[in-house]
Amino acid sequence: MLDGILLERRGIPAAAICTDIFVPNGQAIAAAHGAPAYPFTLVRHPLASASQEELAREAKKVLPEVLRLLVHRGAGPVVDGYDKA
Repeated sequence: MLDGILLERRGIPAAAICTDIFVPNGQAIAAAHGAPAYPFTLVRHPLASASQEELAREAKKVLPEVLRLLVHRGAGPVVDGYDKA
């Protein structure tokens, strides 16, 4: 989460991906760094024990949302936690 926020503040489009169990943590990190409405996408938890096939399925499922975040977020800088676009 923080990496995405910091990259975007430097003008580099980013798409944060969070596992579902860590949503509260991701939201807290975003809020603590002045970006309470920072958008992100979710994948299931846990991923560490997932097989290559399971990881590929998760990646295919989340890809459209990652692309949407990259295109939308690329429309403007992060200002007070969210871009103006």
